[in-house]
Amino acid sequence: MLLVIAAFIVAFVLLLYMISPLISPKPFKLNGAHVVVTGGSSGIGKSIAMECYRQGAFITLVARDETKLVLAKKEVEKCAINDKQVVLCISVDVSSDYGQVESVIKQAQEKLGPVDMLVNCAGTSIAGNPCLTRPSESLQMEMKPYNIYVTVAYPPDTDTPGFVEENKTKPLETRLISETAAVCQPDQVAKIFVKDTVQGNFNSSVGPDGYMLSALTCGMSPVTSITEGLQQIVTMGLFRTIALFYLCSFDSIVRRCMIQRERAKAADKRE
Repeated sequence: MLLVIAAFIVAFVLLLYMISPLISPKPFKLNGAHVVVTGGSSGIGKSIAMECYRQGAFITLVARDETKLVLAKKEVEKCAINDKQVVLCISVDVSSDYGQVESVIKQAQEKLGPVDMLVNCAGTSIAGNPCLTRPSESLQMEMKPYNIYVTVAYPPDTDTPGFVEENKTKPLETRLISETAAVCQPDQVAKIFVKDTVQGNFNSSVGPDGYMLSALTCGMSPVTSITEGLQQIVTMGLFRTIALFYLCSFDSIVRRCMIQRERAKAADKRE
């Protein structure tokens, strides 16, 4: 009886695996597409623009610094695969005024056609200052009827100018925890994010740690395929167990930093 049940489960899982591609979104082709990248003058944004350009896309780079934009444009243009591709640069602060942002998009569409993919990389992470954002899951549900897919990227620590600035504000505990993982290169991160985006994946992460964290925090996030949902269900318990060991290590780091601060304060009082 147990063998029959096991055989049924295996057959059911295989069936779901076979039909999953039929209900998953069709891969998006970048060749000839118009991709707008905010924060495209450096770091991950620039690397994503270069990766899309290598696949035949037309690129609009948006950033504040005109000098950096010009330099980034030259780097992106080196990745061309045909002589029809174009890189458009527009200087604007996307955080200042929505009217300016809307004007930028209209300008880009007039020159390169409708926007097929929007990549938001503008901004800097400042440790200790949380911000409120609209739930991405809700945004995905609203956009899906219009055949618009949202991909939420979880970049690891990446060797970029933004990461250098971020480290200036990190508390000691955060920096030590961060250093337990390797620093990735922007071109490596960009390739993974672009691949996940064209496949219509909601979550995009880098490396086993990133995959584990995205699975553990998936909650009510949409799934791209039945296979992805099954993987999350099967691995959730294992990943939670592994995460507990991580948390113990992180707690130890926090305690050591607290002891160091208390000793430093005590030494200052004695002086």
